[in-house]
Amino acid sequence: MAYIQGEGKPTGDDADIEGCPFCEIPKLGDRDGNIVARGQTMFVVLNKYPYNSGHLMVVPFRHVPDYTDLDADEVAEMGSLTQRVMTVLRSAMGAHGFNIGMNQGQVAGAGIAGHLHQHIVPRWGGDANFMPIIGRTKTLPQYLTDTRDQLAAAWERV
Repeated sequence: MAYIQGEGKPTGDDADIEGCPFCEIPKLGDRDGNIVARGQTMFVVLNKYPYNSGHLMVVPFRHVPDYTDLDADEVAEMGSLTQRVMTVLRSAMGAHGFNIGMNQGQVAGAGIAGHLHQHIVPRWGGDANFMPIIGRTKTLPQYLTDTRDQLAAAWERV
């Protein structure tokens, strides 16, 4: 329930590697870290504070703050994993569309500005509602671990 209310959500610039949640997640293991898939330079993880069920992020293993810090292999893998995420979310969850993007810097809205990450948020017709605005909460029909298991299984099938 805490993740729905945003309790413990990191804030600030988080430029240091020490304590960076995105550097720590791969050490937890896939299930405990809510990792759906691992590439050579990136991993795909569920957002701990999702906008919608299935809200995934593509995150470099390397601690880099800015898209311009990525090398050519990392840029290519971020793109290919994003395509795969879209395919998996369509297959496993019937997504109708997506919001895809990254917030570069704290002033642009990055919650963890010190470690680059790209959001892929699945969308469905009629999914917008007023709960996040007036209730300061989110309605999620599924536990994160259940969503992770569903998407990891779909990742292997697709």
